[in-house]
Amino acid sequence: MALMNIQDYLIDQNEKDWSELLSGWSDVLPLSFTLWLVNRFGDVFTVFEDGSVHMLDLGVGVIKRVADNRDHFAIQLDEEENASNWFMIQLVDGCVAAGLKLEPNQCYGYKIPPILGGKYTIENVVPLNLSEHYSFLAGIYRQTKALADGTSVKMKIVMPE
Repeated sequence: MALMNIQDYLIDQNEKDWSELLSGWSDVLPLSFTLWLVNRFGDVFTVFEDGSVHMLDLGVGVIKRVADNRDHFAIQLDEEENASNWFMIQLVDGCVAAGLKLEPNQCYGYKIPPILGGKYTIENVVPLNLSEHYSFLAGIYRQTKALADGTSVKMKIVMPE
């Protein structure tokens, strides 16, 4: 089995205004944290002040603790399907094979976000500008966070004039 290069599943964090990009997620992120890793779908792995590692899953609008610390995270990566799930390895590989290339300020995004019933399939993926991706999904999160799971929603798309 070939070894994977984790960089193939992450986006470059340099020269990006992460405080601005993540500003729409301030009610789920603590005031102080360290941005550690960002997968190609824009999901962020943060280290909280207590050293614990958390994943902000943008597609469904949840933050979850994934490890007690960075060393524990490294151990967890090798267990079960954690690496595959956290870095969306099969979907990223499929996107690359389908010719969906990312520019420096892009990540993969969803035509229909999973929080609204979208599927984790290549057909539902499109390269998006990071700022638009984070802002759009934060807006959906804010508008749906109080709804019970399974609640039907209607979306009205208004195109800018």
